[in-house]
Amino acid sequence: MKAVQFTQPGEIRIIDLPEPSAPGPGEALVRTHSMGICGTDLSGYLGKMPFFSYPRIPGHELGLEVLSVGDGVENVKAGDKVSLEPYVNDPASATSLKGSSNCCPGVQVLGVHQDGGLRDSWIVPARKLHAGNHLSYDQLALVETLAIGFHAVQRGNPQPGETVLVIGAGPIGLACLEFLKLMDLRVIVMDMVQGRLDFCREKLGIPHGLLVRGDGTELPELETITGGQLADVVIDATGSAASMSNCFQYAGFTGRIVYVGITTQELKFPHAPVFHRRELTLLASRNALPKDFTRIIELIGEGKIDTDAWITHRIPFAEVPTGFARFTDPNVGAIKVIIDL
Repeated sequence: MKAVQFTQPGEIRIIDLPEPSAPGPGEALVRTHSMGICGTDLSGYLGKMPFFSYPRIPGHELGLEVLSVGDGVENVKAGDKVSLEPYVNDPASATSLKGSSNCCPGVQVLGVHQDGGLRDSWIVPARKLHAGNHLSYDQLALVETLAIGFHAVQRGNPQPGETVLVIGAGPIGLACLEFLKLMDLRVIVMDMVQGRLDFCREKLGIPHGLLVRGDGTELPELETITGGQLADVVIDATGSAASMSNCFQYAGFTGRIVYVGITTQELKFPHAPVFHRRELTLLASRNALPKDFTRIIELIGEGKIDTDAWITHRIPFAEVPTGFARFTDPNVGAIKVIIDL
């Protein structure tokens, strides 16, 4: 059986693995059909992902086929098309028992902490599979990215009539926008690349885009759009320490800041004049919950989320070792790259 492995930063090879055994109790044997490349995979390739270790088989945005199941599995069956919830938690932990399986202290993300799905077939915990037989494998591969955005939006808890600013129009920022546009809100997106703002306007119907030029003009532009009130919710999806430290200025009084991007750097922000004076709330958003996957599969099936606009590039499995690196270049213009297996 063939698999793609990140052997070390900047090095990818195709390796041979033994065929997987039959699934045990609570397990499922699955075949990977589609994999989405995300920022985690790109950072892992570049050696910039803090939770990544080597060698590693990547792949956590996956459209899978169930080949067989072990004893006690009832949520899926052989032949089902499924999306993977790649966050393997301890169901008995106190955090999981209170409903926060996404940030269980010992959670292991498949494709990051453990080997993932960039291979022919493999064994997964069946409880982490979500059936979507009415969807394509490409659509199922996008569910995890969308779930990250959905969870971030839920953390911000925007209310009807409020203004929400999303900073960063990469895949996670776009995922946030997909759900925000379905709500009764004023939605604004901010990015350093005009092409991404154009995509948000043309493909997602987001009319308000703010270009960050490095001269601070985006703040008065935001004030003009909001009548001086700024944003009720700011979702920072950049993973940039500079942006995450700077984003407090865009939040109005009693606003909420949601960090869905990840950085290993220290963050600094003005406390008394901004954070304290405006009585802001700072929230982290990690991974997603099982119910998020269920809801997103429903929304795609209802046609409320058009995943076709997301997929801008494709690459065959065999070309990953030589072709993957090009997608680390922002100038390529990739929104979502699908690896075809």
